[in-house]
Amino acid sequence: MATTLTLKSGTSWADAWQRCLTVAPEAFRDDRVLNLWNSTWQADGRALPATSPVDGSPIAGPPRLDRDTAHQGVRASLDQHRAWRHIPLEERRARVAATLDALTQHRELLALLLVWEIGKPWRLARADVDRAIDGVRWYVDGIEPMVAGRAPLNGPVSNIASWNYPMSVLVHAVLVQALAGNAVIAKTPTDGGVACLTLACALAAREGIPVTLVSGSGGELSQALVRAPEIGCVSFVGGRDTGAAVATAVADLGKRHVLEQEGLNTWGIWNHTDWDALTAVIPKLFDYGKQRCTAYPRFVVQRELFDEFLAAYLPAVRTLKVGHPLAVEQPDDPYPQLDFGPVINAAKAKELSDQVAEAIDRGAVPLHRGDASDARFLPGQDTSAYVQPVTLLNPPPSSPLHHAEPFGPVDTIVLVDTEAELLAAMNASNGALVATLSTDDRATYERLAPQIRAFKVGHGKPRSRGDRDELFGGFGASWRGAFVGGELLVRAVTQGPAGERLPGNFPEYQLLP
Repeated sequence: MATTLTLKSGTSWADAWQRCLTVAPEAFRDDRVLNLWNSTWQADGRALPATSPVDGSPIAGPPRLDRDTAHQGVRASLDQHRAWRHIPLEERRARVAATLDALTQHRELLALLLVWEIGKPWRLARADVDRAIDGVRWYVDGIEPMVAGRAPLNGPVSNIASWNYPMSVLVHAVLVQALAGNAVIAKTPTDGGVACLTLACALAAREGIPVTLVSGSGGELSQALVRAPEIGCVSFVGGRDTGAAVATAVADLGKRHVLEQEGLNTWGIWNHTDWDALTAVIPKLFDYGKQRCTAYPRFVVQRELFDEFLAAYLPAVRTLKVGHPLAVEQPDDPYPQLDFGPVINAAKAKELSDQVAEAIDRGAVPLHRGDASDARFLPGQDTSAYVQPVTLLNPPPSSPLHHAEPFGPVDTIVLVDTEAELLAAMNASNGALVATLSTDDRATYERLAPQIRAFKVGHGKPRSRGDRDELFGGFGASWRGAFVGGELLVRAVTQGPAGERLPGNFPEYQLLP
């Protein structure tokens, strides 16, 4: 008999919000968060209503600024930058280290906010927070040689990032940029993460980090956060449509930039027999419902191996655990172990469902569809943002699922007969961040891997964005501007010798590290 689930004790949104008011009363007011600019928390902007993807309940929305106020914030950030760039490195390092200590002290609350705001299961929410802290600490410990002979930029770094990794991507970047001598501006993602980012920035501001945090629509704030002459560098993480507009703007202005954009990351299967290894990795590829820039939503499979591939793939995908990230049998039980919870919102869930239905209507073959009755939900909860895992064979060329990253728990499979077809299918999106080729023969891998248009290519193993000293970038339309990771992240936001050419993917050149 099914057990009725309940919310884990002490994990409600009301509990998390009350803790925010206690920890950082300067940044949270009643039922809204504040913007931070000119070193002051400001009760400005129009606070939009927001709901949690977890259960559709109300949570704090972003207080959206208008264009003129955003310009004021950018000008104030330039004043901060001009002072901060002259702060000795040892003092900058001490302040960033103190910020990391504060983030560590409140890591449980930061993770809980991520659960409610963007639907991450507890395990992955904690990992996001910890990767941010551990990653920045690596830079704090080794920053001297990275900045030797280099200087901060002429203006602050403007950060515009997607909602899926507020801590390990956005907060991580902001703190490293500040450590390198720059004032920093961050725009809260429109779709989620505002309270988590507000708390993190409040802890950083207390330690004297020159951080500005603003909310608003990309179209409204682009003039200030991308085109303003005060901005020294634009760091963007998001989709290709928005990224293309940012790329055009920074190219016209000759502005330093790091633009990480989506791509269709693919996993190729060619002359392969180690099916146990593939079965073991399939559930991991569904972490966070494939809402990651390094997710693998496309398998390109040698036709004569298709039966063996399915025998390895289907049992694994049937083990996936989906549900409310805080639903437990008893209030004091440990957090549930889930592969993923909701997608970012109900609109995205409907978009994915519509795309799947349309692809099937046009000829795609459904190989697997998860059953919502197996998911873990609270009695009567809103489940409109949840999508069960789906696997489709041969999505039609007219479908977005054929050529674009779905950013949800939807796998597509394409069958090929020749190596040329394999490479063409793996390069369908004109550049990707990661790819993997599973083949028994190392020589075959060494021959084909360089022809796969991805920045990182694994041999039978998934690749990730990486952190600390692992470099990261992209080919084709998946990346524009300077590459990052390790020393390259610092080089991207500092000035080196005259005539320096940064490793990256630029309109006028591509330079690999």
